[in-house]
Amino acid sequence: MAERAAARLHLSGLCFFLQLLTIVLFATFVRYSPESSNLCSTEPSCSQRDPSPTLGYPRFRDAHLRALLGFGFLLAFLSRYGVGSVAGSLLIVAFTIQWAILAQGLFYFSQNSKIYVSTQSMVSADFCTAAILISTGAVLGRVNPIQMLLMALLEVPLFACNEYILRSLLGVSDSGGSLTIHTFGAYFGLTVSRVLHQPHKDKRKEQQDVGHEPDVFAVVGTICLWIFWPSFASATTAHDSAEPWAVLNLYFSLAASTLATFILSPILYEEGTLQVAQLQDATLASAAVMGMAGEMLSTPFGALTAGFLASQLSLLSSRFLSPILRSRLKTEDTCGVHNVHGLPGILGTFLGTLLAALATEDVYGNRLQLVFPLVAEGSRTTAEQAQWQLCGLLVTLLLAALGGGLTGALLRTKLLRSPPERNELESKVLREVDEDGCDHGASSEERRTIA
Repeated sequence: MAERAAARLHLSGLCFFLQLLTIVLFATFVRYSPESSNLCSTEPSCSQRDPSPTLGYPRFRDAHLRALLGFGFLLAFLSRYGVGSVAGSLLIVAFTIQWAILAQGLFYFSQNSKIYVSTQSMVSADFCTAAILISTGAVLGRVNPIQMLLMALLEVPLFACNEYILRSLLGVSDSGGSLTIHTFGAYFGLTVSRVLHQPHKDKRKEQQDVGHEPDVFAVVGTICLWIFWPSFASATTAHDSAEPWAVLNLYFSLAASTLATFILSPILYEEGTLQVAQLQDATLASAAVMGMAGEMLSTPFGALTAGFLASQLSLLSSRFLSPILRSRLKTEDTCGVHNVHGLPGILGTFLGTLLAALATEDVYGNRLQLVFPLVAEGSRTTAEQAQWQLCGLLVTLLLAALGGGLTGALLRTKLLRSPPERNELESKVLREVDEDGCDHGASSEERRTIA
């Protein structure tokens, strides 16, 4: 009980410090965007085609709900953490949104030494939050809440830096985040997981049991992803009179990916019973592959094919590559982010690179200016644009590996590292306890100890 009380105080103190720090920084630098100034062109997820401020809120709302309900329920994967995992996701979301506004503001929203924010700024912050939640999924159950917060503290500025390099310096088109969200988040988290590997201490099978409650969370999360992800995927694309290709392509991809899961899953797994979590993975995989190519695909059959391939890649990786990742590379991937976000994100990048190389004005018409502005202006050829798209993948993997390695090394220090049993104890500060004092996340032996 004394250790648990100390864990609560440590987490409380860190939260107090981080919130006080963000309040001071917001008071010094952050202002609401004045209606008379046009700061839109400097924002990473801003569209000059949507000048009305009333149209920005629905996109922010859907993006925020997707982050909270879609990705948030991914952290309810472990039955031993139960509802506490959802509390953990809310903790990460609440901090990351504030920190992302400041970090991204240094690159995009600064004017006269001030950071001007709008609903579009919040969409950008939600993009960052999605990447942080993906990274957290790779180390879930193996880090305590303090380590999770510190991981977000370090990852957010690196995410903003990678996003700035890709979109502003390299001119990469990645409106839905195949690179900036899925690939970066997955491989940052996997690198942290690899650095945190402790021989003979990562085999905690009991903590990774999945019960009925996580299945319910997976159902809710999957439905929310289907409802809100199309709006999220189109939040940074054209909003003029043109048809929303990103929305339509994502829906087609979702449908094909989900159906493909029913095809391959009974073949790969002996039990032959399709798990709800596999449907959630298929939904996320199709979203990852459409992040870059969503607004580029000019025909529905391309989206269907991409969704089908993403689902097959995710399932095959889960069945065959995950054991190799765990046994040979010593990398624990709790929520399977490598299969669901990493590989589909890379596949989406290759697809986007191919589409960039084949882009012509005959196919895109006026859209060419919206999707590939540098090509439309004559600053680049389609082949050069494709090369820069592929270069963005290399930059993202490099920054994710370097940043994840440094972050993992910091979290591995004696001051922050906890043994597995204490790690679980510290995570209990996020659990709900009934009026009778019963902790539903604890085992029967733990309950007798508390009693």
